[in-house]
Amino acid sequence: MNRHIENEAAVPEDDGVSDRRLSTRVRRGELLNENCPSRDFLRHLTSRWGVLVLIALLEKEHRFSELRRKVGGVSEKMLAQTLQTLEADGIVNRVSHPVVPPHVDYSLTPIGRDAALKVRDLADWIELNVDRFVDARNDSHLTA
Repeated sequence: MNRHIENEAAVPEDDGVSDRRLSTRVRRGELLNENCPSRDFLRHLTSRWGVLVLIALLEKEHRFSELRRKVGGVSEKMLAQTLQTLEADGIVNRVSHPVVPPHVDYSLTPIGRDAALKVRDLADWIELNVDRFVDARNDSHLTA
């Protein structure tokens, strides 16, 4: 049985049998285990440019050059690597149109959209609390 959260993917109910829930996996230490396959996805989703690409693609499908302008500061090389990694993970769709000059569109897959919503929530929380982070950083420099 699933319960649905508005605008989010179905979340499996804890039926006492399922060990697939993140909180259960973290408690058991699997995610913290260096061999856990979840760590690769976590690293890709939360990479410096991965987070920003996911948030940008939540708005709409983008061409490479549009994404590069949208995600300020990313180099062409790093954007290409990030998109390739996210595509290989099944998070981003890449559609190449047979025209000259080449036209490639990037969009989120269904699981990519689910992940992007979670990443955006974290980014929103950080934005709302940036003053607290700055204050904490300044306080730690004063006491160091």
